Amino acid sequence: MLSEIVRVLVPATASFVIGMALTPLLTHYLYKYKAWKKAPGKTALDGSAAAEFNRLHEIHEVRAPRMGGAVVWGSVLITIIGIAIVAKFVPSAEILKLDFLSRNQTWIPLAALLVGAVAGLIDDLLVIRPGGQGLPLSFRLLVVFLLSSFIGWWFWIKLGVTAVGVPFGAPLEIGFLVVPLFIVMSLALYASGVIDGIDGLSGGVFGSIFAAYAVIAFAQNQIDLAAFSAAIVGGLLAFLWFNIPPARFYMTDTGTMALTLTIATIAFMTDDLGGGIGIAVLPVIGALLVATVASDIGQVVSKKFFGRKLFRIAPLHHHFEAIGWPGYKVVMRYWVLSIVFAVAGAILALLSFRG
Repeated sequence: MLSEIVRVLVPATASFVIGMALTPLLTHYLYKYKAWKKAPGKTALDGSAAAEFNRLHEIHEVRAPRMGGAVVWGSVLITIIGIAIVAKFVPSAEILKLDFLSRNQTWIPLAALLVGAVAGLIDDLLVIRPGGQGLPLSFRLLVVFLLSSFIGWWFWIKLGVTAVGVPFGAPLEIGFLVVPLFIVMSLALYASGVIDGIDGLSGGVFGSIFAAYAVIAFAQNQIDLAAFSAAIVGGLLAFLWFNIPPARFYMTDTGTMALTLTIATIAFMTDDLGGGIGIAVLPVIGALLVATVASDIGQVVSKKFFGRKLFRIAPLHHHFEAIGWPGYKVVMRYWVLSIVFAVAGAILALLSFRG
């Protein structure tokens, strides 16, 4: 058991150290080339001016660079490839055990991480141009749709996934519906990426989610997947070190798109494929992401059908700012809640494990 724990903790530690070392170099170039949004201000989901948001955050949008999410996926990529290369040229038993780049456990989530990172990076590069607006939302949604369609198809056809786990019950057979389920999950999680809105908020929330899934994957003896999830936690902690108020950079799309697509993939891999309920516990582990999307939807519906706002600002974390909570209070309370929900979801998953 101890050796398996080491296999998970070493990648997490390596990713954190690499992220801490990578950040000064990254931030040097981000500030050198002024990699931030040139004109402040946002529009609401219905196309109107987001007056409350702009009042609170207009200055913050142009004070720090975007693309901080590169610290997370960059440190994970260097860690997983670096250990794999060392294992190839120094094939000792100990080093080989640390290699967590495996076809059956980490290829798919790594692909999701990298495709999301590249698409988000292109969007960020377009945003930081003078007058830049980034990739159209329709194009970003198309990227998510196409990638999730392929991964969902892979789960169904290549891995034979045709059921979803049910807490304390037998798996529910849904056949080819696993494909649209994965697509809907991916789109919903991508929408939750707007939680990257206050210094330090997204790093803590995402860190708790990946830590919970690392525990679940470990309990299912998917050690490579657990190591991969833990490596992301390490990268997120390095990112968070520099993102706490006042943030040195923001995660933005290259981070949020990569991480949300990866969460969907890991949830599927820890579901029936691993003898668990990784999908069923996602709304618990990611409860704050659910609240973020739900508050956005509720705001739009309320304005459209009732002619009034449901919140001062959507998503929910900005509403708390608008009613007077300092940003650091919102962040700290979200961190506390994210840990509580992550622990609750992990416990539910472990109690329902069929292994």
